[in-house]
Amino acid sequence: MSALHIKKGSTKHSAYNLRPNFSDVTEKHTLAVVVDNEAGVLARVIGLFSGRGYNIDSLTVAEIDHAGHRSRITIVTTGTPQVIEQIKAQLGRIVPVHEVHDLTVEGPSVERELALLKVNGDGEKRVEALRLADIFRANVVDSTLHSFVFEITGTPEKIDAFADLMRPLGLEEVARTGVAALSRGL
Repeated sequence: MSALHIKKGSTKHSAYNLRPNFSDVTEKHTLAVVVDNEAGVLARVIGLFSGRGYNIDSLTVAEIDHAGHRSRITIVTTGTPQVIEQIKAQLGRIVPVHEVHDLTVEGPSVERELALLKVNGDGEKRVEALRLADIFRANVVDSTLHSFVFEITGTPEKIDAFADLMRPLGLEEVARTGVAALSRGL
């Protein structure tokens, strides 16, 4: 068999790469979707996720332009890079969708979430709950003789850490808003 004579600058690899380039690593992505503020749009966007078996970790929706009747949907989801690209492409094809931004890959972004935590406790547990709330900069928004309701704002990880510390002190109930996110800079 004779040696291949390949010109300089070209490769000896086949033009038909038969090995898949798919990644099986799941990543968390924050998507910001600007849509028309009209009936049924949220159902269509969420239907895209449920119809294909994609999971939504967090969902936040609010009107951002009263005059233009536009809303912003912030979705935190997990998937392989291929699944995330497929989600973005399919979101972009829905008629009332104006913009789809993947804040995870477009650069630095700010993510915040609000949570209310009800903690029941007496005596030393009550004092310890107040100390931890002060460290985490959580505010007491309601108080009785046997419970507190704390309000905390921060990253989802900060809220998770605060809730984990409150569990042994009598954490009774948690309500979370979901992630609100914006890209940083210009």
